[in-house]
Amino acid sequence: MGWPNMVLKRRLIPVMLLDGDRLHKTLGFSPGRDVGDPIKSAQVYSDQSADELVVLNISRQQRDIEPLLGLLQRLSQVCFMPLSLGGGIRCLDDARRLIQGGADKVVVNSAAYTDLGLLRAIAEEFGNQALMVSIDCRRNGASGWSCWRDCAQLQAEVALIEHLQRVVAAGAGEILVQSVDEDGRMQGYDIDLLRAVSAAVAVPVIGCGGAGHYEHLRDAFLQAGVDALAMGSLFNFTDSNPLRAKAFLSNYDLAFKVV
Repeated sequence: MGWPNMVLKRRLIPVMLLDGDRLHKTLGFSPGRDVGDPIKSAQVYSDQSADELVVLNISRQQRDIEPLLGLLQRLSQVCFMPLSLGGGIRCLDDARRLIQGGADKVVVNSAAYTDLGLLRAIAEEFGNQALMVSIDCRRNGASGWSCWRDCAQLQAEVALIEHLQRVVAAGAGEILVQSVDEDGRMQGYDIDLLRAVSAAVAVPVIGCGGAGHYEHLRDAFLQAGVDALAMGSLFNFTDSNPLRAKAFLSNYDLAFKVV
């Protein structure tokens, strides 16, 4: 399970999916619908006391960090919360350019399957706290999950727990675990998946995929042992926001970071 609550309080983390210069919301990782301007959305999240912001480049035409770099300077002017950026990071210089440009953390997904040396290099230069590894999972039978890469287009040839152990040993300071099955469906998080990941590693775990109302957040925090939850549709398609979510969750003795 992740760090004790006395060390790291719970966090609510909006996820923005960047495709070109617009934000999109996916459904099962399929091409999504336009949900707005990234700068305006980020400013709203900042004003509503989100704990952090994750921005992922999901463009299938431009799989590099250039769209993120183009956005980062403007984001830094309107966001007063930690920024984590990923999507297309292939080498240490990619991570270096993002962090030097203002990112607090970089998010590595596909490269983590083929280049553990990249994770080691990022952690060595910037510290484990600056390295988040994202893992996209699909249910595989009644009680297991498979890992997928390249925007969930290719199945990775490694078991979930083995991959978790490898990336943490290589320097990952945090795990973002995303359920492809629940993505955008707003029917609740995959509690079993989040519980399995939280039990397998001793670094903070962020659950993502499935939030449709505040009760889903409550259930994931209380039943899965995650340190943080990420969400997109909850804030894009309802009148929910981080401030209201925290007020609801405070009724269940869930404490949050002071932003």
